[in-house]
Amino acid sequence: METRTQLRPRLATDPTELVPELTDVSAALFRATGNHSIPRTTISLVQLRAGQIVGSTYLAVLHTGFLRKAGESEERITSVATWQDSPWFTAPERAALALVEAVLQPNPDGERVSDSLYAEATEHYDDKALTTLMIAIGQVNFFIPVALIAKPVPGRAFNAPWA
Repeated sequence: METRTQLRPRLATDPTELVPELTDVSAALFRATGNHSIPRTTISLVQLRAGQIVGSTYLAVLHTGFLRKAGESEERITSVATWQDSPWFTAPERAALALVEAVLQPNPDGERVSDSLYAEATEHYDDKALTTLMIAIGQVNFFIPVALIAKPVPGRAFNAPWA
């Protein structure tokens, strides 16, 4: 029988207790991405992919949970890591996933977000939706240092990973 290690966050105190303004920033980012210009599912797919890219179990589990609660299939959720050859994503979702990968991964051949990738994204998203997508990528990027440095406990409630 396998035993699991008791998980504890690396930072013992919830960052929002130490810097209460973090709650306001988080709420503002959530409101900004919740303007209905792109589906919430697309945002969660992008943020799940970001968690996978940076190697954050907390973010991967969090966004997987959001997708499950939204009724997404296990095939779609599990194939986010290999979205390029997965049949379960729409063209707009593929453009969004390509954007988050471009932002988070260095491109040895030039700039991260190429003109062709930008053009592909604008085929699927108007200016407001594209801006919302940029904010969604920024939102998860804002929390990557918290996830990697403070290490909240994966699987605990979104509003209580330190509880």
